[in-house]
Amino acid sequence: MPLTAEHAGQVLAIYQAGIDEGNATFETTPPSWEAFDAAKLPEHRFAGLDENGAVLGWVAASRVSDRCAYSGVVEHSVYVHPAARGRGIASALLRALVDSTEQAGIWTIQSGIFPENTASLAMHQRAGFRVIGTRERIGLHHGVWRDVILLERRSSLIG
Repeated sequence: MPLTAEHAGQVLAIYQAGIDEGNATFETTPPSWEAFDAAKLPEHRFAGLDENGAVLGWVAASRVSDRCAYSGVVEHSVYVHPAARGRGIASALLRALVDSTEQAGIWTIQSGIFPENTASLAMHQRAGFRVIGTRERIGLHHGVWRDVILLERRSSLIG
């Protein structure tokens, strides 16, 4: 289902849970809904809902650059509520993202993942992402230099 403003509170709460766990993002607080909404491409963001309409997870993409050479490259984030993990929600959300990006002519989806987030790394590789390399000590996180594994998925239909 498309991720919209009606999901804002639940989406940001799931984002906060990922922040609290310490291996999902360099961010220390979630953005406001307005900032999130402005940064994410509306046609490439989806919510995974349960039978009662509660958000179990979300995926969203943003452009990596305004330069025309990178018009077909996006960076994504995918988060699943801690109580909903292991049910294939992230995989389903990534499939929706891949479908929407390929229909829009986007040829590369990329993401940076902490090496300690082994479940996310494995799930991305199962979804067709490949490891490009390690960005060593790329940023400070709570006073500690952290590495990030750069992954990408290249479309087999485009480019």
